[in-house]
Amino acid sequence: MVRTVWESGNAYEAYVGRWSRRVAEAFVSWLDVPPDRRWLDVGCGTGALSARIAGTAQPARLVGVDRSTGFLASARAGGLRCCAGDAAALPLAGGGFDAVVSGLALNFVNRPEVAVREFARVAAPGGVVAAYVWDYAGGMEMMGHFWSAAAELDPAAAELAESLRFDLCRDDALTELWSAAGLHAVSTHRIVIPTVFADFDDYWEPFLGGQGPAPGYVATRTGPDREALRELLRCRLPARTDGSIALTAAAWAVRGTR
Repeated sequence: MVRTVWESGNAYEAYVGRWSRRVAEAFVSWLDVPPDRRWLDVGCGTGALSARIAGTAQPARLVGVDRSTGFLASARAGGLRCCAGDAAALPLAGGGFDAVVSGLALNFVNRPEVAVREFARVAAPGGVVAAYVWDYAGGMEMMGHFWSAAAELDPAAAELAESLRFDLCRDDALTELWSAAGLHAVSTHRIVIPTVFADFDDYWEPFLGGQGPAPGYVATRTGPDREALRELLRCRLPARTDGSIALTAAAWAVRGTR
């Protein structure tokens, strides 16, 4: 069993946080929430989504909630007002936010259906409830390449891939989840961003940080096994003549109204 760890803000940023920030830009633009509204970022992590909200949405109030003390420390260092809490049991009164959002967190909540009901509970009447998750099955190339190589060397690794483990990462599944929470005018949107790595090390080294399923798997590999995986990936990834590796990442976004 590979344990998923979310604790080191710097390691997370190098792994997927830097790409989440690009998705957050498109996500906040899509939501188009008017200025001077009260925002809650559930599973705020290191503050990638909150930073975009603060920078472009002109919020009257912005609060983050996360259960990782390490991530909260990074978010606070970036100026976010935040508190410790579980997405499925938010430590907040009902009806206090005009926009309740979550970026890349739902797959790691034990009871996502309860969490979305909590999102709706703390949203004000007429408020927006929205989230985004990676499209692991159809567009997260950096992880697709990784798990394909890992499974070739270790067939048991195939069962660990996010594309098989996280069945929420589809537009129909997200629509059903939002509708089941009693939200209205539910819609989805697919966001695609470029993920260009400067060279192979820029791609590989974040997998050594231990943050998330794939880095967690790398941490279980012995020296020779890890080196074999590294070299197979080096051969497989589509490097350009300057050594850079141009991939893409896709995310599904969903929104509804309380």
